[in-house]
Amino acid sequence: MFLKRNSFHFMFPIVLVLLSANYGFAQNGKLQLHVTPRRAYVFVDDHAISEASKHPTLTLAAGDHKVELVNYGYAPVTRTVTIVAGQTTPLEVNLQPVGAKVSGPFGAISVKGADRDAVLLNGKTPDFFVGHGDEFNTDFLWWKQELVVPPGTYDMTVQSGDKDVWSGQVTVAADQRVVVAVPKGVKKTVSWHRGDKLGTVPRFTVGVASATVAVAKPTAEVSASASQLNCGDSSQLKWTSTDAPKIEISPLGPVAISGEQAVQPTQTTTYTLTGVGPGGTTTSNVTVNVNSAVQADLTLSPAEVQYKRVGDQVIQQGSSALNWNSSNASSVSINSLGTVDASGTQNLSVVPKRNDPGPVDETVTYTLNATNVCGGSETKTVALHIVGEIVPGALLMRSVYFPTDMPKSVKSETALLASEKETLRSIAEEFKKYLAYKPDAHLLLAGHADRRGPQAYNKPLSERRAELAKRFLVEQGVPEANIEVQAFGKESNLTTEQVRQLLDQDIQLSEEKRQMVTKKLDNIVLAYNRRVDLTLSSTGQESARTYPFDTEDFARLVDRNGPKKPNGVELAAQREREGN
Repeated sequence: MFLKRNSFHFMFPIVLVLLSANYGFAQNGKLQLHVTPRRAYVFVDDHAISEASKHPTLTLAAGDHKVELVNYGYAPVTRTVTIVAGQTTPLEVNLQPVGAKVSGPFGAISVKGADRDAVLLNGKTPDFFVGHGDEFNTDFLWWKQELVVPPGTYDMTVQSGDKDVWSGQVTVAADQRVVVAVPKGVKKTVSWHRGDKLGTVPRFTVGVASATVAVAKPTAEVSASASQLNCGDSSQLKWTSTDAPKIEISPLGPVAISGEQAVQPTQTTTYTLTGVGPGGTTTSNVTVNVNSAVQADLTLSPAEVQYKRVGDQVIQQGSSALNWNSSNASSVSINSLGTVDASGTQNLSVVPKRNDPGPVDETVTYTLNATNVCGGSETKTVALHIVGEIVPGALLMRSVYFPTDMPKSVKSETALLASEKETLRSIAEEFKKYLAYKPDAHLLLAGHADRRGPQAYNKPLSERRAELAKRFLVEQGVPEANIEVQAFGKESNLTTEQVRQLLDQDIQLSEEKRQMVTKKLDNIVLAYNRRVDLTLSSTGQESARTYPFDTEDFARLVDRNGPKKPNGVELAAQREREGN
């Protein structure tokens, strides 16, 4: 009554599972099982077969097969076997008992109509196998075939071959027995008085016409080697579990039933371990706190520096040391420096943005940004004060030269030849820039005449030359109040030796040209003395006495008699006569 089976119900699915479709028996071989305990259940290629003692020999298609042998209270064994057509392959397995006795409280489940179909709780793989239907279908006098479970709700599945015969939820209370009729799934609950009399129960007990499977609650525990981390640091998770073939750790995902794993969270994270087994679900959690705060500091030493430049020459250029440090940061940058180390020092050679003459009073800002992958950030800013001045350098000035006996009038611009006008324009632009820096500066224009003629004639002539140069400078935008005029006539003439030295010092004069003009040295000395010298009052800088030998109007300038008709033909002839 208790162990009889309907052979047609059992054998029909086995034939479907084990035989290779449409290949014929010539393609098959046999698997011969020798399993301890004899009631261990057999799964082949994820198909529920039967109790091993009932089918010691299985006919399988030739090839590799996954064979799983399970018995609650014993460690499951999985083997890959190779079946050869027409041959018998032996497989001998001794399952090893695991786990201690199970303590209450208890409830019970009876399964009717499932024969030797596999019964699984809370999962659909062999790991969740608790027994077969013929082990849980009797509660009569001293013959007990029952599934003993902790109180709770279970997802129960009855499998035969590759099909679920029945699946549904079963809620079991303490000292109650739930009867499940398969395949209809009709359930009823009755009192189970022996439940409160059970102390500890072995996981698997079998006798004559009796069997008891006592399912244990799963246990699980997770811990962390460090519960307080700075951003970027790691903690080692360690976990253990029992009676829970399915283990997940949120947010990591599925893991082994026990193990260790390094984690590097970017924010405070609670790791929840969930263990699921035939006896229910258990959880354990541990929280790893992440310090995302970034600490940073930025200083300047000194915070103010001096700068002075005269012309193109830097006279004083102060420097400052930029010092910084940070902690708990994975990325540190400073504007103008780019990415930097977490801590460091940078010497700063400071150049102001201002480039024109005048006072320097500027502030340069340095900002440090430190961040980490955990969302932490810190910003520090310091300001470097640059004070000083930019002083104009020497003005680009050369003396201005005039033709013989010109000008006759201060209004006669014909005395200012094109090359000399261009020279004065350049001087005007330079001096106007200088005035922006030093508004009280003056240009002193000193007129000269060559040695010929009396001083009474030459001094007014030299004055007209200075006045004409002044008038032209004013027309170019130089304030008249910043120009002074002097007249020396033929006093302070350059000597022949001085002119010779000027010729030797003129780097723009080719050797060939120097020899040519030297042949007319007396005439050149006269030309050098028909000039206006310029002096910058604030510095005493004097204009360079460089003669315009390479200009188009050179011949007119050096003509000792003065041109009668300043047309192109005469100018060209004159240049040739003068050796230009």
